[in-house]
Amino acid sequence: MKPFLRILSAILATVMLVSPAYAKLQAKAIEYKDGDTVLEGYLVYDDASKEKRPGVLVVHEWMGLGAYEKGRAEQLAALGYVAFAADIYGKGIRPKDGKEAAEFAGKYRGGDRKVLRSRVNAALDLLKGQELVDPKKTAAIGYCFGGTTVLELARSGADVAGVVSFHGGLATPAAADAKNIKSKVLALHGGDDPFVKPEEVQAFQDEMRKGGVDWYFVSYGNAVHSFSNTAAGNDNSKGAAYNEKADKRSWEAMRKFFKEIFGEKK
Repeated sequence: MKPFLRILSAILATVMLVSPAYAKLQAKAIEYKDGDTVLEGYLVYDDASKEKRPGVLVVHEWMGLGAYEKGRAEQLAALGYVAFAADIYGKGIRPKDGKEAAEFAGKYRGGDRKVLRSRVNAALDLLKGQELVDPKKTAAIGYCFGGTTVLELARSGADVAGVVSFHGGLATPAAADAKNIKSKVLALHGGDDPFVKPEEVQAFQDEMRKGGVDWYFVSYGNAVHSFSNTAAGNDNSKGAAYNEKADKRSWEAMRKFFKEIFGEKK
């Protein structure tokens, strides 16, 4: 091999070893507890750097932690965050169908949300304790049931920089708890969502105003419930359907929100 080619080959080999472009996402299941309840979440991060970085909690839809939420966590890790997909229901506890999912979700969305808040705070504590996470820079996002959950996280007074609800339920039995919110709040809503009525939207906005919260609300036209999940199909008449434009726009809104709350310049 000619000297020039040997040098070039060595340079390329070095680049492949140290360049972020060749870093791999590290993912693993992690057991943790809320009281005596065993939970199992999914942690993902890029191993290109050993520097501390913001951490983002991801909370699942009503079917429990699955491939969709894990995929979102992986997307966040690829953006440079440490992502932890939480488990609200418990290790190995997953609804088998929509009827059972409604029962599970209803249990936590009931009149007393202490257990829901406790479960999501346990996940946040685990995320903050990760070696690569800057505990002063954390956020939480959630989808549908998870959207409701991250709003309850904020209402619990959790020390997070921001929360983002994607097509989540906005109602709460404890609207006065908005006064406890320390974080910024972003709600991303399907403008034609039949499951979140206009009066619920209005009540949420009134709650945020009365609580003195730094919040904003985005409503996507022609979008219904579950607009970010391709598994929801494409029939709006069913009340839940994927909407590509709303999906992409909401993800971009979240990214801009993160840049603001984390002070990112890139």
